[in-house]
Amino acid sequence: MRILAEADPAEHLDVLVIGAGISGISAGHALQTRCPDKSYAILEAREALGGTWDLFRYPGLRSDSDLYTFGFSFRPWTEDRSIADAASILAYLRETAAAFGIDRKIRYRQRVVSAAWSTPEARWTVAVEVGPERRRLTYTCAFLYVCAGYYDYEAGYRPDWPGLERFGGRLVHPQAWPEDLDHAGQRVVVIGSGATAVTLVPEMAKTAAHVTMLQRSPTYIVALPAKDHIANWMRRRLPAALAHRLARWKNIALSLAFYQFARRQPEMMTRKILGGIRGQLGPDYDVGRHFTPRYKPWDQRLCLAPDGDLFKAIRQGRASVETGQIAHFTETGLQLASGTHLPADIVVTATGLQVRMMGGVQISVDGRTPDPAQSYLYRGMMLSDVPNLALAIGYTNASWTLKCELTAGFVCRLLRRMDATGSAWCVPRRGEAAGEEPLIGFTSGYIERARHLMPKQGASRPWKLYQNYVLDLAALRYGRLDDGALTFGGRREKTRAA
Repeated sequence: MRILAEADPAEHLDVLVIGAGISGISAGHALQTRCPDKSYAILEAREALGGTWDLFRYPGLRSDSDLYTFGFSFRPWTEDRSIADAASILAYLRETAAAFGIDRKIRYRQRVVSAAWSTPEARWTVAVEVGPERRRLTYTCAFLYVCAGYYDYEAGYRPDWPGLERFGGRLVHPQAWPEDLDHAGQRVVVIGSGATAVTLVPEMAKTAAHVTMLQRSPTYIVALPAKDHIANWMRRRLPAALAHRLARWKNIALSLAFYQFARRQPEMMTRKILGGIRGQLGPDYDVGRHFTPRYKPWDQRLCLAPDGDLFKAIRQGRASVETGQIAHFTETGLQLASGTHLPADIVVTATGLQVRMMGGVQISVDGRTPDPAQSYLYRGMMLSDVPNLALAIGYTNASWTLKCELTAGFVCRLLRRMDATGSAWCVPRRGEAAGEEPLIGFTSGYIERARHLMPKQGASRPWKLYQNYVLDLAALRYGRLDDGALTFGGRREKTRAA
């Protein structure tokens, strides 16, 4: 991987983007096409683009959203499988970045440590560590765009179970998958029931002696075809751009309808999901114990089993599910509170990720250090009382990319508005906005553990997140900027002179 030449100290850019994953690539494309006069660079802490799709290497890694919506609107997904593996997604991201010249804007091995805003100068001063030696480098920029997601990419979450040190087998976390791990012919226990576990179990079961998915409580799992036959039919018969647009909107509509039905008719949705699982596993399987959650659909994110691969592995006896509490580890496996002992050569702790807001970047505004957890998020992207800064946070109930593209477009609207009015900064002011709700309403463990780190949302627009693409499309692409919360100020001429 080529590393771009490092910047001179205090190089100034109109926009500085942090992160070269899906959100960063989307930001780069929007800036190039909608604000072509703006200078920008993308700072990436790692040595390759792709974010999650380059970092994670565990077996079977794939999307849990269709690539017609998880992919970019400006570059059609053309492969047969709409639920794609990580290698295909990463290749798609690299090809997209190269096709639009976005890769030439990425500066690798540059980790942003802090960013300080000065209102008199109307600019951010950004401190960066370069390479493994952590050489210090400084940038300034007029607008800071954080596209680092909200996960901690340095370490995942693993509980401290009793007797962990006694286990004589291999213990691995999916976020740090060892290259030398060979699970062929091994007895594997995967702890967890979320998307990572649902992905790992059927893939490892192809060659392992047996794989057990050990869960404290079940998760809703839906089996869907890995190929979108309607989209493929349209691709064969319609112009590529039109077929992509129709497939994208079809899946957006289905996703919205599925989510709204689940929230308004949770009991009926539960019956349909469990009915599908019984159809996969047969009438004698204990679906009530192993696949019936205690919560309602979409209180946590649903998991996807492409072509029912998890259920197929269970039917064939290559995998099984065990529901119960871990009492302690033993030398040869795990002892459950029920008295059951699970023998294991390899234990995979698919116990979740940890949240790290803004990629760990420490920000200050005129010498004050705002606490993101005490801030409110304007339109799902800007911290209250923090000027010229946006965050790319995707949907939790739909494809991440859909919201990130809307955010990138809105940032460009702000930049053009400031140019037109000669304003040097824009800042959302909470004012009299009412209500205080969690940013993400999920009850998932990784969200509950991070409540104290996350911004909040209000009870109404523009501080309320509706998790609805159609509403956001109308508001972010066509809605008024003078909404009573967003304030513009400063003079561009003074900024340039400074």
